[in-house]
This record gives sequence, C-alpha cells and structure tokens, in this order.
Amino acid sequence: MAAIRQDAWSADDDLILAEITLRHIREGSTQLAAFEEVGQRIARTAAACGFRWNSCVRKRYDDAISISKQQRQKRNYLKKQGAIALPSDDRPSAAADEEIAGKGELIGSDALSLEAVIRYLKQWKGSVQELGKQVKLLEKELREKNEQLSALREINDRLSRQADAAQTDYQVVNDDYKALIRIMDRARRLAILSEEPDEEKTRFKMDANGNLERIE
Repeated sequence: MAAIRQDAWSADDDLILAEITLRHIREGSTQLAAFEEVGQRIARTAAACGFRWNSCVRKRYDDAISISKQQRQKRNYLKKQGAIALPSDDRPSAAADEEIAGKGELIGSDALSLEAVIRYLKQWKGSVQELGKQVKLLEKELREKNEQLSALREINDRLSRQADAAQTDYQVVNDDYKALIRIMDRARRLAILSEEPDEEKTRFKMDANGNLERIE
C-alpha cells in the first residue's frame, strides 16, 4: 500500500527511481508508469516520484536518458523487422539497468540486431540497384529525346530556309507580273488613242471637174 513519506530521499531511492525510469524509457513505456512502479517499490506516490525525477534525479542522468532513447528506437526498429520478440517477463534486472545507465553499453543488442541489419542492408542494396537501373533508362530516354529534338531542329531550319527562298522568289515574280501588267495597260491605251472608229473617219470623192467632194 502506497503512503506519503515526509522524510528526505535517500541515495538508494534515487537509484531505484533512475533505474526503473530508464528501463521504462528504453522499453517504450511512459514515465507515469515508471513513477507508479517506483512508488510501489519505495512506498511513495507517483506524483512524488515524478516531482523528484524532474527536479533532481533527471539532471544527473542526461547521458543515460539519451542512451535509453536510442535503445528504444533500435528496439522498435528491430521489432518491426521481426528480429526480436521478448516476452513480457524477459526484462533486464536492476543491476543491468544500472550498468546501462552508467556506461551506456548495449547488452545483447549487437547480437540481436546483426540479422536485421544485414537484411536491411540487402534491401537497401536492392533498392539502390533498382534505382540505378531506372536512372540508366531515364538517361537513355533523355539521349533519344535530345537526338530527336536535334533532328527536328535541323528539319525546321531547312524548311525555314526553303520558305524564305520561296518568299523571295514569289516577291520577284509578283513584282515582274505587276510591271508586265502596267506595260500592257500602257500599250493598250496607246493603241486605242491611235485608232479612230470607221464611222468617225471623213470620206471624200472627186467630181468630174477634179474637185473633192465630202461624202455624208
């Protein structure tokens, strides 16, 4: 039964608080669950344990907290990979917690993670190889597109030159045609002016005396 104690915290109490809290952090549990477990161990409330942890003990275990968080991340990764499946009662002892917190050693992690790391590296290698194939295909396609683009540019340049030449020829022919039309119009007007209609011409005849007489 938990009870509120008014006496000061001992070094053993702080050590128990640190060991259990670090274990809960490492296993992915919550600090509230850790404080409740500590309270049952040393007969204090979870609130008192949380206040002691945040106000005093936590400052002395910054490195151990970082290591525990790293172990939690690795543990979660290995669980996802199926490399480890620890039963609920297979937890490190308090002595192991103290060694981990003090020295930052990963007990048993290397042996357990080796298979997962190898599998991960093989998958990563396969992904890289597949990505390399895709890159090569894209590079080949890009080269082909560039070659097609160069060929189309050459065709476009050639057609542009032909169009310019045709435009020039058309302009010359058009100018010559207009000049010819003007010449023909001028010649036609001159021909009309130089000719009189037959009905407008004056006719004469000579009489017996040799005189010219106009014919009406």
